[in-house]
Amino acid sequence: MPTATLTRIHLNRRHRAARTDLADAVSLHKTLMRLVPDHLGPHPRARAHLLHRLETGPDPFLLVQTTYLPDLTALPPGYGTAHSHDLTPMLRALRPGLPVRYRITAAPTASRIADAVPHPTTGRRRGKTISLQGEAALAWWQRRATAAGLEVTTSWAAPRPFPRSSQDRPAVHHTLTQFDGTALITDPHALTTAVLNGIGKGKPYGAGLLSLAPA
Repeated sequence: MPTATLTRIHLNRRHRAARTDLADAVSLHKTLMRLVPDHLGPHPRARAHLLHRLETGPDPFLLVQTTYLPDLTALPPGYGTAHSHDLTPMLRALRPGLPVRYRITAAPTASRIADAVPHPTTGRRRGKTISLQGEAALAWWQRRATAAGLEVTTSWAAPRPFPRSSQDRPAVHHTLTQFDGTALITDPHALTTAVLNGIGKGKPYGAGLLSLAPA
């Protein structure tokens, strides 16, 4: 099992870089990529299993998960205070039937084949990706949770704001939804894979990190 580390970063809202990252998903992604080693190949975020979630409020903080020990000295000086702990004991304790509480901010999507345009060469239709909200988003989470080794017992959803990129950066478009609730573990191996790899799209921009706690 890869060693997974969860880091909590309490942001200093008076720090210029922290304020920028709170408002710009691409800038935040670049800051967090400093925490993992260089030269990880063409897909460094996926190789490092870097996932994060921004918890908003009067005292906002970041949850950052990696399978490399994060280099916290790479954060800008004064950016915030950070503490890390090893997730391995939690992952090893997962058992079938164990009740857990979960939280995930995700980007629920579906492919709409009816709107697809045939490829000019192959003729294949690739569906248009659409964002899901409301009951459709809850149904999406139910399917993803089942595949991830969870039997959902309670679930509620709330829209989450997506920090848009600055105009001089590539546009990133996701609709985020936070899912909270309780579940029973059905497949610890599938659940461990989901925790390490994340769920759904938008992982570089604050989606996909699944958090678990005893129910």
